[in-house]
Amino acid sequence: MSDHSDAPVAPIEAFEPPYYVAVFSTIRTQEQDGYRETNARMEELVKAVPGFLGMDHAQTPGGLGITVGYFRDADALTQWRTNEEHRAAQRRGRAEWYERYTLHIAKVERSHGYTRE
Repeated sequence: MSDHSDAPVAPIEAFEPPYYVAVFSTIRTQEQDGYRETNARMEELVKAVPGFLGMDHAQTPGGLGITVGYFRDADALTQWRTNEEHRAAQRRGRAEWYERYTLHIAKVERSHGYTRE
């Protein structure tokens, strides 16, 4: 999604499985007009999806962006995938903002976390 400069520096907590993840890895084009605004709108929309649990994002210095969205169930993921504004943003992304991307959808069967105290 965006450069997420205001994103938390801690990963999203581990959730009770099963749940789903959507891993979106991207290389963006030089043309980014409208990207930030659209991205902000997509983040607003996905947060309103019942069953959306949160997201992590990372960007490498070389330009690889990785966003992981967490969803309680397949229905929540389907609701996000079929949202009309999201679909329009996907089309614009392919036309303008992404050189290439990969999307992986997975069902999480095991999850745990650690925090140094």
